[in-house]
Amino acid sequence: MRARRPPSLTLRSTLAFAIVAMLAVAGAGMYLYETMKAAIMTRSDHAVLARLDHFRKLLHYDLTLDTLQSSPQLFENMLDSEDDIFIIGEPDKAPLILVNPLHAPLPPMPVVAAGQPLSAADLRSAIVNPDVPMRAATVEAMSGGRVVHLTAAHLAVKEMATLASFRNRILFAIALAFAFTAGLGYLLLRRGLRPLRRMAEHAAAITPARLDSRMDSSDTPVELQQLSDAYNGMLDRLADGYQRLTQFSADLAHEIRTPVGSLMGHCQVALRQPRSVDEYQVLLASNLEELERISRMVESILFLARADDAQAALNLQPLDLTDELQRVAGYFEGLAEERQMNLRTAGEGHLQADPLLLRRALSNLVANAIRYADEGSTIDIRVVAGDDSCRLEVDNQGPVLNDSALDKLFDRFYRGDASRHQRSDSNGLGLAIVAAIMQLHGGAVTVTQPVPGRICFSLVFAAQDNVRKA
Repeated sequence: MRARRPPSLTLRSTLAFAIVAMLAVAGAGMYLYETMKAAIMTRSDHAVLARLDHFRKLLHYDLTLDTLQSSPQLFENMLDSEDDIFIIGEPDKAPLILVNPLHAPLPPMPVVAAGQPLSAADLRSAIVNPDVPMRAATVEAMSGGRVVHLTAAHLAVKEMATLASFRNRILFAIALAFAFTAGLGYLLLRRGLRPLRRMAEHAAAITPARLDSRMDSSDTPVELQQLSDAYNGMLDRLADGYQRLTQFSADLAHEIRTPVGSLMGHCQVALRQPRSVDEYQVLLASNLEELERISRMVESILFLARADDAQAALNLQPLDLTDELQRVAGYFEGLAEERQMNLRTAGEGHLQADPLLLRRALSNLVANAIRYADEGSTIDIRVVAGDDSCRLEVDNQGPVLNDSALDKLFDRFYRGDASRHQRSDSNGLGLAIVAAIMQLHGGAVTVTQPVPGRICFSLVFAAQDNVRKA
């Protein structure tokens, strides 16, 4: 089953902005609604209290119960709303005045004494039909020496209608804010994400033949500038790696073609006519040398491939560098004597490294020095320990190399000038293997010419706690 594609970043951001705007408008509208509702209800409470206080004073000074009995319509005309409730009567008797057009039930209410002032705490609440709030209170009054109870209640019918209209407008504003923010946010995000789309189009057009193409970041926003620079930097690394791979493939084909062609030529010559056993043995010995050369080349290439893919597992061990230098010097002593060279070791120290890989790197440097150094010269192999690094140096006397040649010494299949190529049986991978070994150890290999006629290779390891200065 095909996985469902997640929504786009533009859609998700638009919805997020729209929801935030909707919540902001809803919060502001709710605050205004509740503030308006509280103000309206407070005004209703004041109206009920003022009405009770007014009629209590009116009964006390101007009106009597007899007057009320003769003209009950007087109080009905004095009420502000036809839905309000007003009741006048003596305790435990039928009301003299009863105005309750909606026949709304009254909540239980305490009776406020005649001499006690009225306050909002004396009001009681109820709900009528079924969402209309009621505020009511009962007070005691004196009229002609007789005790009278006055009950007034206000049903907020008109107020609820006003609040409902205001609430509908708030809901409309919330919907409008959501739609407006979603539409405007989508347009702005589409415009803001245009550099990303250009980057995607540029990446889709990249092919091995167009690795030199770079994205123009002159109009890229500040937030995407780092991404654009990283993208162009990635293309630089890809172009460099592809160029190296192309060169490596060409060099590899050239290197393998020579021994393969030699093997084919020897076999074709041998098959033209019968040969003696000795001649076949000489042929087989010559072919074996070429096959061994191919085998060494394949092993070196496989090692470099594993090192590039970080698949080589290091077996780090504490090593005595004095012993390691003497071990390598002893191994190459016979080969050096053939060219009247002298191997000299110096320095001491300890290091955490893979013993096999360290010996291979050091051996490649010494073999390179024996191969290209001047005959009868001395090759110095020494340890130089400092506060921030530990170096293993191989210093020899040889021909002067220009800066271009020094920069290419660690490239694969590079052998320097033609004269060095002709007199060497190297496959051009020794120094490249040294660089790969140092990369696995987190170090580096460098080459310098401290004085004309001397060249110094250095294996540089980062400082370690167990390195002891010489």
